Amino acid sequence: MPRLEDLPDAARQGMLNFPAFDHDDAPFAPFTKPLAEAKTALVTTAGLHLRGDAPFSSGDESYRVIPSAARAADIIQSHMSIGFDRTGIMRDVNVTFPIDRLRELVERGDAGSLTERFYSFMGAQRSPRRIESETGPEVGRLLLEEGADAALLTPT
Repeated sequence: MPRLEDLPDAARQGMLNFPAFDHDDAPFAPFTKPLAEAKTALVTTAGLHLRGDAPFSSGDESYRVIPSAARAADIIQSHMSIGFDRTGIMRDVNVTFPIDRLRELVERGDAGSLTERFYSFMGAQRSPRRIESETGPEVGRLLLEEGADAALLTPT
């Protein structure tokens, strides 16, 4: 991992000027039931979506819905960034979006059930204000409406 001082000047300045949000508090909801009884959702910032859905574009703060019954082979990534190697995700989406692993946990009885819908955002946002104020809370409400007890959050 390169150190900040080892980066070219443009990259170093980009990191130093990257907007970071300060929050005085962090929401916390204690997990009150065993995982084997919980309904679990999957939410990612890997820029994933179903084939045929609108791809993510630069600065896109919307989200995509991925049915929990979707086949892993039908999930693709349109989020491009020079900041990560997509090879692993292209070989197996479960690297960042463990849809098959969650279904296995449910089948074994280690997890209760899955929400009908999972959600994907595009990461590497320069200014995620809309996610913070609009699309993020909207997905939160949708998860609550579906009865999610827990959400597994995965990065790119």
